[in-house]
Amino acid sequence: MQLFATLRNAWHIKEIRRKMFFTLAMLLVYRLGTFIPVPGIDSSWIRENILGEGGGGLFGLFNVFTGGALEKFSILSMGIMPYINSSIIMQLLQAVIPKFEEWAKEGAEGRRKLTQASRYGTVILALIQAVTTSLAFRPAITATKAVSAPRYYISLLVIVLSLTAGTAFLMWLGEKITEKGIGNGISMIIFASIVSRLPVSILQTYGLLKAGEINIINVLVIIILAVLIIAGMIYVSEGERRIPVQYAKRVVGRKMYGGASTHIPLKVNQAGVIPVIFASSLLMLPQTIGQFWDNRFINAIARFFTQGTWSGTILTAALIVFFAYFYTSITVNPIELADNMRKNGGFIPGIRPGRPTSTYITRIINRITLVGALFLAVIVAVPYAIKGLVGMDIGIAGTSLLIVIGVALETMKQIESQMLMRHYKGFM
Repeated sequence: MQLFATLRNAWHIKEIRRKMFFTLAMLLVYRLGTFIPVPGIDSSWIRENILGEGGGGLFGLFNVFTGGALEKFSILSMGIMPYINSSIIMQLLQAVIPKFEEWAKEGAEGRRKLTQASRYGTVILALIQAVTTSLAFRPAITATKAVSAPRYYISLLVIVLSLTAGTAFLMWLGEKITEKGIGNGISMIIFASIVSRLPVSILQTYGLLKAGEINIINVLVIIILAVLIIAGMIYVSEGERRIPVQYAKRVVGRKMYGGASTHIPLKVNQAGVIPVIFASSLLMLPQTIGQFWDNRFINAIARFFTQGTWSGTILTAALIVFFAYFYTSITVNPIELADNMRKNGGFIPGIRPGRPTSTYITRIINRITLVGALFLAVIVAVPYAIKGLVGMDIGIAGTSLLIVIGVALETMKQIESQMLMRHYKGFM
């Protein structure tokens, strides 16, 4: 109820309403772009041979994140993933390249330089991905074009340029949504892609129900479990451990400073959905390779890594825990937190400043990261468990659910903060 009340109140504010309209208009442009096909390729070959039975491996995951653009092989088939990969790489490089670390500490000007570097990285990654994707789908190209070398290479060049330009356009679209709309533009594009698949899942469920392959009890069980899963996701995503911090009093001249009490909020799921994406991508790689090389040994490995099997589930959980710790260790630096507290006269009650403080923070981070990582592993495994329980696919993967809920929560927080700022301005 609070969600609808917030949206209703936001709708009555002209500035926020204009931002909502702009965001919806840009998302509509994005969805229209997913139906514009790349010239010179047969998309039916992709649907039959790449995204057929088995989900398509990595290509199936990309198809979800692009809202079905890959199965149509539109100009937006690569989606916004090259930009996300470039941003993650830039974030990781800040820990190993001093220049990037220096930019990160320069404030707005440094962030502008990092953003510009991410844009160049996006174009480079998009170009590489466009070339590899076009070569992987070579039979689809030769099915619609003459097999003569000159025409084939011209066709290949057009496809590569179209895919790269589509990703660059999505990057620009996402930045415009962030600048003039509501929420993070890149996240909103992925949100729209995943949500656009829901009507298809609902129609498939209705078809199975009408055909008698499933009954209404199965559907009700899935709805109840979906509500419980969403509630659990929201609870854990919003969960945090607050470390109390006390600042010592200082006398400067005739004035006294400090003496305030605050806290350091450490989220239970600090890494977000990144560990799930990395783990799923690695496990889907053997399955994707098996689609192009029909080999008994490769197919056996692919079956071993397939998600939903016992071996695949255990490997998924292990990789999620690993990447959760890895990503958290990069994004949260306990030594830097302890040094900043010591420089500002702050301390954790009962803990000495300096190394004991960083050790204490590290111990807490390790504990809550384990809880968050196990939660992510359970969420990924739940859809497969539901499918085995009721004999029906839930229609949306755990990774997609995490992204949708995370984006929705962040967008609502941004709307609430903008409403709060407007009230403050009106008061002033």
